[in-house]
Amino acid sequence: MSLPIVTATRYVLPLREGGSLPGVVEGNDLGTYVLKFHGAGQGPKALVAEIVVGELFRRLGLRVPELKLCELDPAIGKSEPDEEIQELLVRSAGLNLAVDFLPGSFGFDGSSGVPDQQTQARILWLDAFVANVDRSWRNPNLLVWHKDLWLIDHGAALYFHHSWMSAERFTGLAYDENDHIFGRAAEAVPAIDAGLAAEITPELLTEVLALIPDEWIEAGDRERYFGHLTARLADRSAWLPGGAR
Repeated sequence: MSLPIVTATRYVLPLREGGSLPGVVEGNDLGTYVLKFHGAGQGPKALVAEIVVGELFRRLGLRVPELKLCELDPAIGKSEPDEEIQELLVRSAGLNLAVDFLPGSFGFDGSSGVPDQQTQARILWLDAFVANVDRSWRNPNLLVWHKDLWLIDHGAALYFHHSWMSAERFTGLAYDENDHIFGRAAEAVPAIDAGLAAEITPELLTEVLALIPDEWIEAGDRERYFGHLTARLADRSAWLPGGAR
């Protein structure tokens, strides 16, 4: 199994909300996507985190915009008048990550699309599991689309891979639920912990990790991700929101 592949046919506009400067593009399948570039500041590891976390969350019942791989011709960048964007497009020639664009969506501010406590607890547990530090009220990375809540922007998760901290250290890495947008649901997390952990089987992790393109990782990295995640899953006492410390 692999992610679908599209080819970018037109660069539409930059999205300047984030530091990585993603852009909106049109694809040869007539779709519109938010394109995240392997040549951006965090490099392909941010795209790896997007795939692993996004696809894991999707398989566990949360809404994440569809992810595809996207081929980018450097010629598209040469016609871009903004020098910074042109440089990024040229530097990112080849395979990038395309996130389905949700037209008319808006950022979650707590006034609409609020999920029930069970869903909030599920999101909080999963963010703690993958060490996602980017789901605060300051930057919730949640969209409301057709009255449903959608989770986006997971490139800051799995930050152990930037220096490949040991699996043992990652296992014991605490998570501060007080900064999480759904931190108030921490009291409901212990009740769902065992059931949610049981859903993350070795087979599921293997399936999700297989979606990472070979171009974005080194030999043996899939096994390293698997080892880190299974170790963190096996010993949840240090990071479980609402659990005993």
